[in-house]
Amino acid sequence: MRLDAILRDPSAVYNKPSDILNDTNLSDNEKLEVLEQWEYDARELQVAADENMPGSQEAPLDEILAAKKKLKPHQ
Repeated sequence: MRLDAILRDPSAVYNKPSDILNDTNLSDNEKLEVLEQWEYDARELQVAADENMPGSQEAPLDEILAAKKKLKPHQ
């Protein structure tokens, strides 16, 4: 699958953020880009929920942040 398609909706391609880490078709930079997009989407869902506009799914923000930390352990 092409990176631009994955970036449109990472949660439609991967079941959980750790699946991105295991994707051998992506470079570490691409994995980070996908995780950052998923984090952005998750934060947007949180804002919507805070404004009483809940989405259809729960965003795994903690898992996303943990996966990002594995890619960038020194941050």
